[in-house]
Amino acid sequence: MSAEFPRLVGRPTVVEAYASCEALTREAARNFSYGIRLLPPDKRGALSAVYALSRRLDDIGDGDLPDAEKLAGLAEVRAEVNDLGENSSTDPVYVALADAARRFPIPLEAFIELADGVESDVHGSTYETFDDMVGYCRLVAGTIGRLSLGIFGTEQAASVRDAPAVADALGVALQQTNILRDVREDLLGGRIYLPARELEDFGVDLTVDASGRLGGPEVALLGYLRFAAQRAEDWYDRGMVLLDLLDRRSAACCGAMAGIYLRLNRRIKNEPAAVLESRLALPSWQKAVVAARSLAGRPETSAA
Repeated sequence: MSAEFPRLVGRPTVVEAYASCEALTREAARNFSYGIRLLPPDKRGALSAVYALSRRLDDIGDGDLPDAEKLAGLAEVRAEVNDLGENSSTDPVYVALADAARRFPIPLEAFIELADGVESDVHGSTYETFDDMVGYCRLVAGTIGRLSLGIFGTEQAASVRDAPAVADALGVALQQTNILRDVREDLLGGRIYLPARELEDFGVDLTVDASGRLGGPEVALLGYLRFAAQRAEDWYDRGMVLLDLLDRRSAACCGAMAGIYLRLNRRIKNEPAAVLESRLALPSWQKAVVAARSLAGRPETSAA
């Protein structure tokens, strides 16, 4: 479902632009908003602007427009990002993002990579090996990790060189959970992200039966989902190291966002059948618990 961006008349002020992005984030970011709200106002506004443009790219890829119009939309976003320093756009997302980029070292080139990842979805790309799938995950989620890191900053100067790679790994972990959670929904939409060679090795041929239940055959599929979720947890272990490099509020934000997905991943590992009939989600109270734990300095871990 496409997110609705609040409509403003004329060129918005920076304050109005940030307010628009934050309103969108509160409405549309069902998981990320729990973490974003833990940030101080300046970082919260900047990360909301990053989310707003990321969501726009995602909506282009998942929308109902013809492929040619989707590709044109992606090209427009790339052009706007490349011209952001001189941008006179009246679009609140670009107004807010331009201001955020002046305040924080946001790696704007990551939006171009994100657009490339969405374009691969438009073309219906599939992935032969796990490394191929990781390459896609880096484009659509590792980029978000690096964009967020530009706003979070790092507490330890010696770690600045390594921090982008760690943030990238955490994004890849989250995207693996997305893929496992959405395997049925993606298949119904004509997309398969799971590596073809691994599915073959496990004896899985993804299907949806007349009742809408995912299978292929079910026993083999459940075994594969457990395996893939455990591997994703290994990526969380690598990526959650990022929390040690951030200030307290940024670590709380990052820990809340990642912790919600880690809980989802753990649920898939322990109860893989949960994804066969519907899209798995955590109840709001569990998300609130993860956010509270993160704010208290006790983030989720894969051993929890």
